Amino acid sequence: MQIRLESPRQPDVVQLIDDLDAFQKPLYPPESHHGIDLNALDQPHVLFAVARSEQGVALGCGAMVLGADFGEVKRMYVRPEARGQGLARALLALVETAAIARGCTRFALETGPLQPEALGLYARMSYEESGPFGDYAPDVHSVFMRKEVQVAA
Repeated sequence: MQIRLESPRQPDVVQLIDDLDAFQKPLYPPESHHGIDLNALDQPHVLFAVARSEQGVALGCGAMVLGADFGEVKRMYVRPEARGQGLARALLALVETAAIARGCTRFALETGPLQPEALGLYARMSYEESGPFGDYAPDVHSVFMRKEVQVAA
């Protein structure tokens, strides 16, 4: 497996994002969808990671949108056939490490309560449930989580 920061503007990566939307959209009402589009992902303040097979097939992706106060985890997805191999954990670890390298040590995310695998991943990665952050409003279809890391001086 190879996991590295890449451009989201690649056909196989766009397909990952489309697959994520196809998975999530039936789960929640439209007003509870908070995914960001390709233009938002392709910005200098966004760290976008892709997991690929040894043959170069895109298997998963994840992003960290760096803001003034925190980095927001977005667009985490692993193809069903590639799950159970630790790819989501590795993707999240990579974008966190890249964010820390840029001076960001506070992370936040919004996910849905109907995604127990995602909730479990984030809990295992030391994210804790919290209230809404940024521009989010309370929503019964949202679970908000945060994490702060301590960096040795």
